[in-house]
Amino acid sequence: MTVHPRIAEIVPEIASWRQDFHSHPELLFEVHRTAGIVADRLRAFGCDEVVTGIGKTGVVGVIRGRNAASGKVVGLRADMDALPIEEETNLPYRSRNPGLMHACGHDGHTAMLLGAAKYLAETRNFDGTAIVIFQPAEEGGGGGDAMVRDGLMERFGIQEVYGMHNWPGTPVGEFAIRQGPIMAAADRFLIHVEGRGGHAAQPNRNIDTLLCAAQIVVALQSIVARNVDPLDSAVLSVCSFKSGETYNVMPQHAHLMGTVRTLKPATRDLMEARIESVVRATAEAFGAKATVEYQRGYPVTFNHAAETEFMAGVAAKVGRKVRTDIPPEMGAEDFSYMLEKRPGAYIFMGNGDSAGCHHPAYNFDDSAIPYGVSLWARIVEERMPAA
Repeated sequence: MTVHPRIAEIVPEIASWRQDFHSHPELLFEVHRTAGIVADRLRAFGCDEVVTGIGKTGVVGVIRGRNAASGKVVGLRADMDALPIEEETNLPYRSRNPGLMHACGHDGHTAMLLGAAKYLAETRNFDGTAIVIFQPAEEGGGGGDAMVRDGLMERFGIQEVYGMHNWPGTPVGEFAIRQGPIMAAADRFLIHVEGRGGHAAQPNRNIDTLLCAAQIVVALQSIVARNVDPLDSAVLSVCSFKSGETYNVMPQHAHLMGTVRTLKPATRDLMEARIESVVRATAEAFGAKATVEYQRGYPVTFNHAAETEFMAGVAAKVGRKVRTDIPPEMGAEDFSYMLEKRPGAYIFMGNGDSAGCHHPAYNFDDSAIPYGVSLWARIVEERMPAA
């Protein structure tokens, strides 16, 4: 890897921004401090336009090249929000906000894109327009969808868009990407079961809600095993089971919550339909009643072929190694909404031997900064080369 001298020079500054963001995590759309700092820095860098309030608290910077005659417009996106996790590190810049933590590296994503914006605004060695996108509420809030609905693509004329996420367990300096689905669609369900409560000594007079709900949990696991094509992928997880209050009363109600992950639209439809059918039929078999509330969440993160090939090629120039044959991850990403509107690609960047994302001991590895900043800068310079 050859880092541009200017990027190498500002890496310590970028790391200081990252550590400051880490110390002040914010949730979902309430990223007011972070977004304010981002907007102020973009203005200080000399961006041609800085727009706030896109998707509630999103920030967009516009950087025009020395020559914009090509008419090309490329978007680069980073997420800003943290997680409701109590940090378990002894870092000098650990979270100052109790119960909140940058446990997924969005502090690093934001700082790296800011670093790329500073470099691009100084050098402008490209023919076209770079749009730097700082998004709130990736962690379950759908901030990417909110920005798209606010006219992000149309307002700034974005023609293609790129995203990146750090990846623990992959060495720093390495990248991983694939064409097609790279992350799953994520849906959630809430199941209400109602039997007939009563004394625990008289089960024959009751309809055992808890037993029925337990059978529903078991029956749901048959869907992936017996309805989904073995060469396809799906995950169904029941993650919450609440019923009863004491030891000698059979409860009237039970509530189940869980999530469904899929990679294909047809499989997503199948899972929703089969959950409804299995829950209803199992409840009827016990003489109980059950309803399903099924909520569709983030769609599949789908990498477009030409843009994936391009991004992988750039990563090969700035990194030590690029894998292009990785299997899809069954986690979800709301960058998917942007990829539904414009062609583009999403890549994983090594974070070394750190704790996993969403772990209370996680920390973004600052030695990865020059790789991420270099990737962003070269995407702009190579996709829109200066005449």
